Formats: sequence, C-alpha cells, structure tokens
Amino acid sequence: MSASLSTTSLSTASLSTASLSACGRAESWQDAVSHAFVPMTVDFLEEVPSPGEIVGHRLGPVWISRVQAGPQVATRSRRMIAAGDSPSLILSIQERGTALKEQDGRETLVRPGGFSISDTSRVFRKKLEEEFVFTSFHFPRAELDVPEKDLRALTATAFDGSEGSAALLTAYLSRMAREAAGLDEALGRRVAATALDLLVLFVDDRAGRTRPQGSRSAASLERVKDHILRNLRDPDLSPSTIAEANFMSVRLLHKLFQPEGVTVGGWIRTQRLERCSRDLLRPMAVELGVAGVARRWGFANSSHFTRAFRAAYGMTPRDWQAGAHLARRDG
Repeated sequence: MSASLSTTSLSTASLSTASLSACGRAESWQDAVSHAFVPMTVDFLEEVPSPGEIVGHRLGPVWISRVQAGPQVATRSRRMIAAGDSPSLILSIQERGTALKEQDGRETLVRPGGFSISDTSRVFRKKLEEEFVFTSFHFPRAELDVPEKDLRALTATAFDGSEGSAALLTAYLSRMAREAAGLDEALGRRVAATALDLLVLFVDDRAGRTRPQGSRSAASLERVKDHILRNLRDPDLSPSTIAEANFMSVRLLHKLFQPEGVTVGGWIRTQRLERCSRDLLRPMAVELGVAGVARRWGFANSSHFTRAFRAAYGMTPRDWQAGAHLARRDG
C-alpha cells in the first residue's frame, strides 16, 4: 500500500499511513477521507495519530470503503456542503469500536454489529473515541426512489443489524463488501442494484409503507431470471446456488417469485421444457435423441423429464415429435 490514496483501477483504491510520520499521517489521512467519502475535516483525538487504512471498491454506482484507524472526529460543515458535491447517503456498518453520530438534531451511539446512515447534503459529525473498524457504502441520492422525509427520519439513528429488514440489509451488504474485489463489472452492477433495492425496502419498512411489487422488487426479479436463463443448461441449478450467485438469501429468492404465482423450481422447469419442446422438433433431435435434448437443457434424469413433459404438454416427448411430423406431412 502507498502512503497516499492510490487508485489501482477505476474500481479499486487503497491507502495506508503506517509508514508516515505523525505530521504526514495527519495530512495524508485528511486527504484520503475526503477522497473516499466527501470533503470532511478530521481532528485526531491522540497526540500521535495511529496508522490508518482505507480499502475501497466500486460496484456500479456504489462505493464501498473499509476503514481502520485510531480515535478521531470527522465533521462535514456547511462550507464543505456549499462546494456542490452531488447529494449521497453513507451507510456505515460498525465492526470494531463505537461511533457517536450527530445529524439533524439527533445523536446516537453505534456499536459493533449495528449501522447508521448519514446524508452528505446536511451537516453531520462522527466521533470515534477508540481504535475502530467500519465498512461504509456510499449511495448516490439520485439512485434512491424514496421520499426525502423518510430519509431525514433515519439519520443519526443506530440500527440493530440482527433483526428484521435491518438484518437482511446488513447481511447482504457485508457479503457484498467481502466479495467486491472478485466481481467483474457486469456482476458488480447487478449486485449493487440489488443493494439499492434492499436499502429502499429498509427505508419503506421503517416508514411503515409497503410498495407494490413492481416498484421495488421487479428489478431484482429480472436480474434473477436473467441469471437462471443463462444457466439453464446446468443440472445443478437450484434455489440455493441461484441465491448465492445473486447475493441474497433463499428466503428472499422465494419471496421474489411469490407474486408470479410459481415457485423458483417451477419457473426453471417451465423454461427448460419450452426449450426442449422446440429442440425436439429440430433436426438436432435426430442425432441427440430425446434423452440428449433433455440433458442439453439441464434434465439429468430422462424419466423425470418425460414425466414433467407429459404433465406440461399432455403427451410424451416422442408423441410430441410424432405429432409434429404428421402435421408437416399432412400440410
């Protein structure tokens, strides 16, 4: 790691002040915090600043930063806000140490396992009186379709990351942060989009409002369906593998499909059968045979495929082929 903010690509950045003098650490850390988040003033609470480290990753519009350092106070002032940065929200999950957050006339103490939200468009202050570690998620305000009054009700509030929608959001964001370095750009954007959906879900839940499916979860459902269609040929495709690949729980995955009136497994089966029904009528079926066509679309067991096909189409795969052949001949 370098002694100043080092951008290794458009999607990653890192900093460590361990090798710097006390004076050098203070100046370098001030710059790094302002680059990683938004312009802020950092005041150290110890004579010789402890080494600090920031490791950041970008996934789509979301910037993730894991921060480790010694006692300090970070302040976002009116003068800094007037500089004109685009409004954003910073959600921070506390991992070690405690943080005193102040904004909108409220203050709260955030302990390890909990999280809090700050709005960069208004003055805020964060005081950390001991060595700390936290992971922050920087969300552009424009990406969040939620009322301003709902967000104002959440700032400088400590949320328990072990209960309800807060637990769902915390678990997803924590996993997202752990995996961020290994995600390619396309998958990273999908993962970030789901994070935004879950944040909106959390805000709505805290406001006591339930949105129609189409406004909140439709995007997540479409991403999951796209993943399924790209992996239909995999016989090991299952709710657990789909949920893991899309950074969500199996429970949430099943919940996304409920409004569709079909289970996850049922939707996969329907998609596979539709493709098999088309391929059975193509020249390739002569060479592959019924079992080969079935395997091509993820049916590992030919008997299971035949039963599923009969239940869906009212005839066996061979009868389906024969009927099509007779129709072509008589036509």
